[in-house]
Amino acid sequence: MANPRYRGRFAPSPTGPLHFGSLVTAVASYVEARVHRGQWLIRIEDLDPLREPPEATGQILRSLEAHGLFPDEPVRFQSRGHDAYHDAIDRLLASGHAYRCPCSRKELQANGGRHPHHCREARLQPGDRPFAVRFALHDEQCHWQDELLGPQHQVVQAELDDPVILRKEGFYAYQLAVVVDDIDQGITNVVRGSDLLEMTAQQQQIYRALGAEPPGWLHIPVILNEQGQKLSKQTHAPALDDDRASENLFRALDALGQEPPASLQASGPDEILAWACQHWRRQAIDLTAR
Repeated sequence: MANPRYRGRFAPSPTGPLHFGSLVTAVASYVEARVHRGQWLIRIEDLDPLREPPEATGQILRSLEAHGLFPDEPVRFQSRGHDAYHDAIDRLLASGHAYRCPCSRKELQANGGRHPHHCREARLQPGDRPFAVRFALHDEQCHWQDELLGPQHQVVQAELDDPVILRKEGFYAYQLAVVVDDIDQGITNVVRGSDLLEMTAQQQQIYRALGAEPPGWLHIPVILNEQGQKLSKQTHAPALDDDRASENLFRALDALGQEPPASLQASGPDEILAWACQHWRRQAIDLTAR
């Protein structure tokens, strides 16, 4: 019986095929959901068509299937959620939690991060000059509990840290879309890489401004290459070989500190994932790798 109190997700951006670092995150989020007898979803965060090769989404979904990682609901695509993001921005603007900002990066840098156009107070209306929409953070000493890393403390600075939620080019930003979709899909727990840790306090303010409680957070160490860089398209991380799915899953569990037995390498993806769910030890994840 599924536990409706736990709903997790894996949400890759289709900037290239799935690589090993993303697989580790996918496996961790999948196993966490299964251990809690919850549901696991896949969301494709395809918000930036300028950075997304047309074949990447299909490659990612085929790789997940080859590794036995099937969602409990149909895959969601953020590119089909523009109406929901537009409505959320309207709500935030109307409630004073967001504002229009024509400032350039150069202008902000020249003013120490402050807005020379006094955007927060001026409440600018649409005009001829291109503008972004930013979320209006409030000053906060944010304390929260990460399910792996333990107590966290982050300082949020109003104006200086205000994130863009609608870019000047008209693209919806990750900071907004991820929150809107998590709320709409009823996500209760987020497992993601520790490279996203620093934006957690900001995102929690966006959740609450939209009338929702933030999910539980679990940040795992990112996988690094031999140069100590995070595996990503930017660091030329190689695509997974889907024909070696069992080997990839075994390596992912090893990277997560689960110490799978050598005999498991001869098993298929389903058997490896079943072993992972039965023997999962969250506390075995090596925090020194982050």
